[in-house]
Amino acid sequence: MTGPDPASPAGPGAGARDAAPATARDDAERLDHRPEDHLSTPEPELPSAATLPTLGLVGTLRWTWRQLTSMRVALMLLMLLAIVSVPGSVLPQKPVDRPAVARYIADNPTLGPWLDRLGFFDVYASVWFSAVYLLLFVSLVGCILPRTRVHLRALRARPPRTPRRFDRFSVRDEIVVDAAAEDVVAAARDALRGPVRFLPRFRVDDDAEPGGTRTVSAERGYVRETGNLLFHLALVGILVSVATGQLLHYRGQALVIEGRGFANSVTDYDTFEAGTAFDPRSLVPFTMTLDRFTAQFARDGRAEDFLAEVTITEPGGEPEQADIRVNSPLSVGEAKVYLQGNGYAPQLTVLDAAGEVAFSGAVPFLPEDGVYTSRGVVKVPDVSTGEQIGLVGYLLPTAEVTENGVRSLFPQPFDPLLVLTVWTGDLGLDSGIPQNVYELDDAEMTNLLADDDLPVTLFVRPGQTVDLPEGLGSLTWEALPRFVALDLRHDPALGWILASSLLALAGLSVSLFAPRRRLWLRITPGEGRTVVRAAALARSDDVGLQGELDRLLGAVGERCGVVGREADGGAGHDADDGAPARAGAGGRHDL
Repeated sequence: MTGPDPASPAGPGAGARDAAPATARDDAERLDHRPEDHLSTPEPELPSAATLPTLGLVGTLRWTWRQLTSMRVALMLLMLLAIVSVPGSVLPQKPVDRPAVARYIADNPTLGPWLDRLGFFDVYASVWFSAVYLLLFVSLVGCILPRTRVHLRALRARPPRTPRRFDRFSVRDEIVVDAAAEDVVAAARDALRGPVRFLPRFRVDDDAEPGGTRTVSAERGYVRETGNLLFHLALVGILVSVATGQLLHYRGQALVIEGRGFANSVTDYDTFEAGTAFDPRSLVPFTMTLDRFTAQFARDGRAEDFLAEVTITEPGGEPEQADIRVNSPLSVGEAKVYLQGNGYAPQLTVLDAAGEVAFSGAVPFLPEDGVYTSRGVVKVPDVSTGEQIGLVGYLLPTAEVTENGVRSLFPQPFDPLLVLTVWTGDLGLDSGIPQNVYELDDAEMTNLLADDDLPVTLFVRPGQTVDLPEGLGSLTWEALPRFVALDLRHDPALGWILASSLLALAGLSVSLFAPRRRLWLRITPGEGRTVVRAAALARSDDVGLQGELDRLLGAVGERCGVVGREADGGAGHDADDGAPARAGAGGRHDL
């Protein structure tokens, strides 16, 4: 027995440790059949850590553009636009009702100023709403342009070639006709194109194969993509129209009393708002006079009809009579005038303590309920002596006075009554701060009280004169005319918005319901007869696919004369050879 080599540096245990590696090397050498002069290439050394390439500025911009113009991002922006529009419907807006905004900020001293700084009281002119709006516009345009280019290229392409075998299609059929192959091709083309030549139902192509066999391939369904593109173009049209309308629109409100009128100018409206690109000189300078207002009510107080009879005078024209109803606006001066409301404006005369006329005019009282219980304020600042006077109260068209108080029973003025309280002091009209004409600023005013410490209340009927307390003067109710609230609007984009909306609806309907189908015919001439084999394919489950194929073969057979069917032709309807109904030629799902 031979022992371990004592001179070995590994020591006595080295042999045991080298046994396994030596055996592995021997096995590798025995399995290596390469020639002795073979030169092996050493394996390349892998880097310790992979280094990713950087996008750079151009790559980053390209990636950002691709993300922005993707359909996913466009849908997200569309949803985001709907979300950021919600505050404009929930919170009061400055262009519509500035006093309501001021009241909201006063009632919410912590949250209100922050919402004002962030633009929540003028949502549609805020930076963040404009940013989402512009991003959506850019996204839609960037998405439409490349898809339109691809779609036009697809429309110019030929329909797919006719497969050589139809037995893999679940929707197929065969007929035998006694016409020539050329006649069958012509009949098939006419049936596939339809009666309208410039708007064919199918794109049709035919070809000839060796041996005299003719083929016809037809395809329809590209109108789905056309509808999709039309839908997105209509969305762009809506965005452009809305933006144009916000720039050029204007809207004014005016309260007109019977026998009076107004001129179509910015300064003559009670409230007026317009877009940033609006030019006041573009207003047509017409005048309108309210001749008469008629209201009809049912016995239970329900309104039945409101009619405002007006006289319109346009520049260089004769006065014309016109009517305005609630659902029938008047078109004049490139705008429409709507009847928004109505009420009573009692004609009052106030004499001061010196007997001088301090106030004379019609004062609108705004209705607060269905029986026209109306509240109003009479401000008398021009007194010749003493303090200014304020009268606050209600007009009751058909008054009922009881021990429990007064109320109105009917909206028509069968028994009108004015119930007023008297205030004296400084009305605050000279402070330079705008005031609501329908509210009394009582900060510097004193409510006059009777001996029982209750407010002095005046009950006045038409034609009656009552004395004001403490020798302040007298009040006379002269007449009871009516007033109407008119709303004049002009938005040049409304027609375009309507047209774009209809186009969007039409495009969406076409993209959802237009079928995508392919039909093929293989026409083989024989001895005195022609065999017509047909197959159909749809991109998705299509219950009308078999009917489409039957209509095609029925039209060909009616024109060319059916003499019979192949032995296995009728079995094609129910045959199940394992191929799906949507599989293409050779089993490819290429639709």
